[in-house]
Amino acid sequence: MKKFLLLISLVFIFSCGDSEIKSTSQKSDEVEVKQGFTAYCNPIDIDYSYMSHYAFRNVSYRSGADPSVVRYKDGYYMFVTRSHGYWFSKDMSNWEFIEPQSWYFNGSNAPAAWATEDEILVIGDPSGVNALIKTDNPKLGDWQTTYSVIPHTLHDPAIFVDDDKRVYVYEGSSNLFPIKGLELDPNNNYVPIGEPVDLITLHPDEHGWERFGNNHDSDVKPFIEGPWMTKHNGKYYLQYAAPGTQWNVYADGVYVGDSPLGPFTYAEYNPISYKPGGFLNGAGHGSTVQDFNGNYWHYATMPISVNYKFERRIGMYPAGFEEDGQMYVNTAYGDYPHYLPDAKVDNHKNRFTGWMLLSYNKSVETNAPLATLHAKTIEETEQGYTPEKLEENYDISKLTDENIRSFWVSEQNNDSIYFTVDLGSKMTLKATQINFHDVNAEVFGRPDNLKHQFIIEASTDKKNWKIAADYSKNQRDQPHAFIQFEKEIEARYVRYKHVFCSNKYLAISEFRVFGIGSGKKPSKPENFAVKRESDRRNATLNWESIDNTQGYVLYWGIKPDRLNNSVLIYDKNNYELKALNVATEYFFQVEAFNENGISEKSDVIGGN
Repeated sequence: MKKFLLLISLVFIFSCGDSEIKSTSQKSDEVEVKQGFTAYCNPIDIDYSYMSHYAFRNVSYRSGADPSVVRYKDGYYMFVTRSHGYWFSKDMSNWEFIEPQSWYFNGSNAPAAWATEDEILVIGDPSGVNALIKTDNPKLGDWQTTYSVIPHTLHDPAIFVDDDKRVYVYEGSSNLFPIKGLELDPNNNYVPIGEPVDLITLHPDEHGWERFGNNHDSDVKPFIEGPWMTKHNGKYYLQYAAPGTQWNVYADGVYVGDSPLGPFTYAEYNPISYKPGGFLNGAGHGSTVQDFNGNYWHYATMPISVNYKFERRIGMYPAGFEEDGQMYVNTAYGDYPHYLPDAKVDNHKNRFTGWMLLSYNKSVETNAPLATLHAKTIEETEQGYTPEKLEENYDISKLTDENIRSFWVSEQNNDSIYFTVDLGSKMTLKATQINFHDVNAEVFGRPDNLKHQFIIEASTDKKNWKIAADYSKNQRDQPHAFIQFEKEIEARYVRYKHVFCSNKYLAISEFRVFGIGSGKKPSKPENFAVKRESDRRNATLNWESIDNTQGYVLYWGIKPDRLNNSVLIYDKNNYELKALNVATEYFFQVEAFNENGISEKSDVIGGN
C-alpha cells in the first residue's frame, strides 16, 4: 500500500478587532495528521491519476470518473476509472490512495463494486470481458479471481447483492443498446444464470434531460450508461446515466421495480442527479452509498473536458428517499461547501453550510508574468461529440470567473510568485479552495513526487498580513485543495503565495473564497413567470432582475413542496430549461443570492 499524508500543517487565524488579525498556529513538519474539517467542497480533493491514453502525443490530463463507492467494515472504498488502485476513507473527508497488491494492469474501467459483510466484489477489466474478483482485505488489496469469465461483454457494469444473497450484474454504455441485467451464481464461481435481460433504454423524445449535447442542444443520439442498483423499503431503484459524460447536463435518472430484474417503471421526477450550472457541472454515472449514520450519499462524475473530453472529476451530494419512496439527490449549491456526514444537521437533505462565494468576479493582481503558450489538448474530428474549445486567454481574471474550464497560467513556477484577491470590503472568511489546472503537464500515471505547496495570507488593509493556512511543507498532491479555517477570519484581501507544484507551469483554474459578506442579502425575486413551450420538454423562465445579486437558483419538481431539481445561474435573470418530461406537470420557484446570503424564495408557480 502506498501511503500519502492526510494533512500537513495548517495555521489558522481569527479576527480580533477591525485593524488587527491575530493567529493561532498548529504546525507540522511532514507529519501525517488527519483533517479535522466539518465541511467539504466539490470536486472532492483526491490525488486524481494522470491518464496515459495520449502519452504518444505527450498530452496528459488528470481524470476521475464513474465512482463506485461502497461501505465496508470501518470505512468507505471508492473505485474510479483508470486509477491504478482505489481510495479508502473513514469519514468521506480524508481519502488515502491504496496501491493494491494485485490489480488490473491497465487500471479498471468504470469499475463495479459491492460490499458484503465478508468481502468486496469487483468487476472492472478494461476489456469488458471479466471474471469477478474479490478480497476480504481491501487495504492490502490481495484480489483473487473467481476464474469463471462471464461470457458477455460488460460495459460500465454494476454489481448488486440482494438480501437473499442472490447476485446480479447490470451493464450498458451505448447509444444503440439498452441497460441489461444478468444473475450470477455465487456458489459456482459467479457463472451466469440464464441470459442477459433487456431492462431500460432512453426515450429522449419524451424525456428532455436525456437529449445529447451541451444544454441538450444536439440531435446526436444520446448514450445510456453507468447503471447502479439501490434497494430501499423493498423497492429496487435502477439508476442510469445520460446523455453523455462530456456535457454540462450529464445526469443520473432512475427506474423503479419490485424485483432485481424488473420490470421497471420510469420515475416521473427524473432526473434525480442533475447539475447543469455553476462552477463545475454534471452529476452523472454515479453510485449511491449509505453512511454510518444511515444517510445516503450520491457520488457522481463531473466533466471539465478541456484537455480532453473525458477529463473529469468526482462530486459528492446528499441523497435519500422521500416518505413515498421518491429518490432525490440534492445538487443545489453543489460546488459550495457542504457539511460532512459526521457533522450534525437538522435535515440531511440540506447540508449546505450557508458559506457564500466571496471571490466571484473580484479583482486580482499578481507579480507573475502571464504565460504565452499554446495549451496542448486532444483535438478530435467527431462532429458534435466534443465540447466547445476555449480561446487561449490565460489572464489573471480567470481566477475568479467561477468557471473551472478557464484558467490562469504563470510564465514562472517558483516561490516568488503571489497573487492577491480584493474582496471589495471586509468580510468573514470561512474557507478557501484552490483548483490547480494541468496545462502541458507532461505527467502520466501516478508519480510519487506530486505535491502542492503554498501559503494563504489575509489582511484588512493590504499592508499587515497574517498567515491563514501554511501548506509550505505539504507533501500531498491536492489538485483541488479545500481548506476550512478553524476560526473565522475578518479580512478584505486574500493572498496566495506559491511555493511549489510538480507541473512545469503554475496554472490555476479558480481561487475561491467562502464565507459571509458584510452587506445585505438580495430581495425576494418578483414577477416570476414560467412558459411551458409547445415542445413540452422545454420551458422558458423569467423574473425581475435584482440589484446587488450574484445569481439565482431555480428549483423545480413534481409537487409544490418537493422541488428537488435545481440549477445555479450567475448574472442572468432568465433560463431556458430543457430537462422536462413531456407527460409531467411541474412546479417552479426561484431565489437570489450574493456574498451576504440567500433571499426569500419566490412564490411557487405551477406549470401545465
